Amino acid sequence: MRVLVISDSHGINENVEAVINQVGTMDLILHLGDVGRGVDYLEAIAPCPIYFVAGNNDYNLDLPAERLITVEGYRIFMTHGHRFYVGSTTEYLERYAKENSVDIVMYGHTHVPYIDIGSDVTILNPGSISLPRQEGFQKTFLLMEINEDKEIHYAHGILG
Repeated sequence: MRVLVISDSHGINENVEAVINQVGTMDLILHLGDVGRGVDYLEAIAPCPIYFVAGNNDYNLDLPAERLITVEGYRIFMTHGHRFYVGSTTEYLERYAKENSVDIVMYGHTHVPYIDIGSDVTILNPGSISLPRQEGFQKTFLLMEINEDKEIHYAHGILG
């Protein structure tokens, strides 16, 4: 199974469309908030199911603040992250994951790519496909692939 994880598109839907075209075949898209606009448009162009959570800038969108999904037996918690203080630490996300038997936590908000594969929980951030903040300011996304043996592989990608 191939999962595209994106965040912080901030209404620049041509970047979402570009990353979908760049990545090719996928089975699921997860958007971690700050969609900005165009949820219906993004659902229409997505070649597979797409799940959203609301970011701190998604005022008028009817999206859940958080979402817990199961993919290939893995419990995945989706959040934008601002309610978990991710600008300063991932400690609150890790604690939430352990208390709720979550395998993978995905968040956005910081616009900086991040992966921490721990023994109990994996915490990741795809970065931003529109307004990156890390050194080099590259627009990033994350691919998660689960093979037939249920092993997960993660890779950040660069838009373009």
